[in-house]
Amino acid sequence: PRWLGSIMVLLSFGSVAVAIITLVAPLISSQLGALVDATPGYIAKLRSHYTPWIEEWLQRFQPADVEKLRSAAGQSAGEAAGWLAKLFHNIITGGIALIDAFALAIIAPVVAFFTLRDWPTLTASIDSIFPRRYYGLIREQLADIDSTLSGFIRGQALVCLALGIIYSTGLTAIGLKYSLAIGVTSGVLSFIPYIGTAFGWISSIILALVQFDDMLHVGLVVVVFYVGHFLEAYVLTPKLVGHRVGLHPLWILFALICGAKLLGFTGLLIAVPTAAVIGVLIRFAIRAYKDSPMYKN
Repeated sequence: PRWLGSIMVLLSFGSVAVAIITLVAPLISSQLGALVDATPGYIAKLRSHYTPWIEEWLQRFQPADVEKLRSAAGQSAGEAAGWLAKLFHNIITGGIALIDAFALAIIAPVVAFFTLRDWPTLTASIDSIFPRRYYGLIREQLADIDSTLSGFIRGQALVCLALGIIYSTGLTAIGLKYSLAIGVTSGVLSFIPYIGTAFGWISSIILALVQFDDMLHVGLVVVVFYVGHFLEAYVLTPKLVGHRVGLHPLWILFALICGAKLLGFTGLLIAVPTAAVIGVLIRFAIRAYKDSPMYKN
C-alpha cells in the first residue's frame, strides 16, 4: 500500500540524514569552535607581522595622502564593525530561528508522509481546477517547470557534495587547519553561485597567511580552489546540472543581485530557481508569439 511505501521512504531518508549528521557534525563543530577560540591570536599575529610592512609602505606617500588613507581605513573599520554587530545580532536572533528549525524538523516528516500518501488525490484535485480548453497547455508548462527545478536541485546538491569533498581533501592535504569546516561550508554555500567559492578563497588564504607565514601555502590554497572552480565550471555543473536552468551566467548573476537586494540571504537561496521558472514562462511566451499570426504575417 502507498502509506507503507511513504513510511519506508521517510525512514530511509531519515536514517541517511541522521548518519551523516552523527558522523560529520561533531568534527565540523569542533573545528569551528577551535577556530573561534583561535581567532584573537590570529588577529594579533596578523598585526605583528603585517603592521610594520604597512607602515613602511605608507612612508612612500605624502603626509596628506597617508592621512586620507588612514581616514578611509578608519571608515572601512567602522563599516566592518557595523557589519559584525549586525552579524552578532543575526546570531542572537538565530536562536529563535533554531527553535523554529526544531519545530520544523518535527512537523516536516508528518507533512511529508501525508503528501506522499495522498499525492495522486492532491494532483487530481488541482487538475480539476484547470480550464478544460487549456488543460494540456497548462500541464505541459507545469511539467517543464517541474523538470527544470527538480533537475537543478538534484544536480546542484551533487555539485555541492563533490565540491565539499574536493575542498576538504585539498586543504587537508596541504596541512591547513580547520580544513574540514572550511571545505564543507564552502561546498554547502556553493548552492548559491559564487558565494561558496568566495568564502573558501578568502577564509583559506587568511588562515594560510597566519598559519604558515609564507606564500607557498597561499599558492597551494589558490591551486586547490582554482581546481575546484575549474571542475565545477567545466565538469561537475555541465554533467550534473547541464542546461536545465536554461539561463546565461550573466542572467544568473543578475538574479542573485536582485534576490539579495530584495530578500537578503533568503533571496540568494531562491534567486536561481525563481529565475529558472521565469525563464520557462518567457520561453513559452516567445514560442507562442512566433506561432501567432502577428509574427508570421
